Amino acid sequence: MADIRIKGRMVNAIRISLDTNDHDAIRQQLSPKLQAAFPPGTLAVIESSVEQELIALIQLLIDLEVQPMAVTEGLLGDQARAIQFPVLPPDRQLEEIKATKEQVVEVKPEAAVVASDHPVAAAPVVAHVTSYHDEILRTGQCIVQHNGDIILNAGLNSGSEIIASGNIHVYGSARGRLIAGAGGNTAARIFCHSLESELISIAGTYCVADDIPPHVVKKSVHIYLNDQLELVFEALQF
Repeated sequence: MADIRIKGRMVNAIRISLDTNDHDAIRQQLSPKLQAAFPPGTLAVIESSVEQELIALIQLLIDLEVQPMAVTEGLLGDQARAIQFPVLPPDRQLEEIKATKEQVVEVKPEAAVVASDHPVAAAPVVAHVTSYHDEILRTGQCIVQHNGDIILNAGLNSGSEIIASGNIHVYGSARGRLIAGAGGNTAARIFCHSLESELISIAGTYCVADDIPPHVVKKSVHIYLNDQLELVFEALQF
């Protein structure tokens, strides 16, 4: 039995884009944003439009409780290679388009009953959004839904992308990238009328086209994570 196994796993990381090399200004502007939205230890990819002292910048981010993991190719690339720090290629530029329509359902958690004369703060209202798109998603386009599901009533071409925090339904040929459970929702699922995708991902666990089980290619498929957080491809029978 092999002693080494390689598995695919995507990680959630933020991208920090800098237009200044004034580290005092970076600290002042970045610190409150990080504290408000991201937990300590959040992974970060760095990109900069101006020259930077990379080692000092990495230390600054660590001091702000961010974990730098790489830089994007560009002004910081040579410094990163000199210290054997990872360099990532630039992102594909996709045009984010709006879905044809959206349905918003507001869910208000039931307030706990508290025996007290003091008023209890109202429970926050949680909005679940379902995005519906009636046209084929074309190469270079993407639809993103951070607060719910995406239902694509047509298909998507190669070089396109769907990202949802919840479930994804594609009633057509799925030839692009399908990323469900963005943000770590392991209960998210993907349903495809015809699976031909470049990449499938649920909550960071991913599979590229070459590794999709052959028996489900171009078939109607239900995809989910099992208890071991492995992708399961289940052919749908009609």
